[in-house]
Amino acid sequence: METPSPYPPQATPPESDPCPPGAPPGANPLLAPSAAGAGVPAVASVEDPTTAGNRPLASLGYGERVAFMVELATRLHRYGTTAQRLEAALLDVAARLRLECEPWSSPTALILSFSDPQRVAGSSDITRVVRLSPGDNDLHRLAETDRIAEALVAGELDVASAFAALKALDVAPTWRGRLLEVLGAGLVCAALAALLRLPWLEIGVAGFNGLLIGGLLQGAMTRPWLRDASDALLAMFVTLVAVLVASLVAPINQNTVIIASLIPLLPGLTLTNSVNELTSGHLVSGTSRFAGAVTTVAKLAVGTAIALYLTRLVGLDPQVRAWRPQPDWVEWSALVAASLAFAVAFRAELRDYPVVMAAAAAGYLISRHGDLAWGAPVGIFLAAMAMTAAGNGYAQLTGRPGAIVRVPGIILLVPGSASLRALLSLLQQQDVNVGEEAILGVMNILLALLAGLLLGNLLLPSRRHL
Repeated sequence: METPSPYPPQATPPESDPCPPGAPPGANPLLAPSAAGAGVPAVASVEDPTTAGNRPLASLGYGERVAFMVELATRLHRYGTTAQRLEAALLDVAARLRLECEPWSSPTALILSFSDPQRVAGSSDITRVVRLSPGDNDLHRLAETDRIAEALVAGELDVASAFAALKALDVAPTWRGRLLEVLGAGLVCAALAALLRLPWLEIGVAGFNGLLIGGLLQGAMTRPWLRDASDALLAMFVTLVAVLVASLVAPINQNTVIIASLIPLLPGLTLTNSVNELTSGHLVSGTSRFAGAVTTVAKLAVGTAIALYLTRLVGLDPQVRAWRPQPDWVEWSALVAASLAFAVAFRAELRDYPVVMAAAAAGYLISRHGDLAWGAPVGIFLAAMAMTAAGNGYAQLTGRPGAIVRVPGIILLVPGSASLRALLSLLQQQDVNVGEEAILGVMNILLALLAGLLLGNLLLPSRRHL
């Protein structure tokens, strides 16, 4: 039976006793019980709740710390953090909040078990199960969530203000924000087509399709019944536009235009993260994420195949050509445009735009020059290693998440387009040998990325988990 404390659970010990009740001499006084009770205090009346908290860590109750950990875990998951980084970050914060925590993360759920180290084992256990949708990369909110957690642990922020600051991140997007996301999707597709040196007509078609995808995705947010089939439907629309242009306007690089148009939907980063999770021992999360990425590619390929079949039924005869006539300056201009588009797509804060753009451009340039010198796998490996180390260095120097550098740095390396091209080739040609060669190319990209990520973390280990 637990020995009762000489003080009530929510009472403050006398100031003459610097140690928590029942603790050995010299124990950390921050473990002292809270005098404020289990309820959440009123929000401090300050202009910015994340910079002027007035409740130190010593005054946080057990329930408050658990509630904050659950909210923190939910948000890190929602903003695209992988399982191994999320769990490591939660363990770090829990240790600094004087909690025992056993986190378990998957792409669609969180299980968090807590206990109070000041109490008898098993007497204070709390388990929370949170059902979630797979997260999406949001660099601004990820950085803000990290800042709020650091401020709370440092005693600069009280719990009520921390919750208020986290809730403030949930502001509904304005029409300007939605319009910017639509324009960003169009810019991504047009820029990727230009990076591939496609003719101007095809760059325009890809850009138009990107705008179409961005607009329809905004509409699907308010219509949950469209969510499951949205990938296949969007692939159908994109393919129909490409086939109509190839049949009625001029010959185009049909498959390449379709793939460039579907860039906002391709799960290349998800596929890379899944393999990274598998190698780090997070087998359930990695397997689930890998299955989700493969399913997304399959839905895109099915939508494309249906559209191609329908166009043949109505008698359209698209003219296909392989022509990439653009000069070097178009590629360099497209790299700047693509870097800007990814800063928008990842919802980076405006002040982080130069960093995000530089990371995206650096990853592409290292990969490109490595490809010219030693081959594509070596170029991808060098780029992934360099950008992983750069992200870790950025986190150490600035105290902000390394994902601000790491995620855009590898986005142009991920095998999303290669995986879709492999499946389309298999469906169109009905040739297993062609499909095997394409899938082998995807595996080469994944292995090169994985090796670069692992060695990048060895080259410059990260002291921060995000």
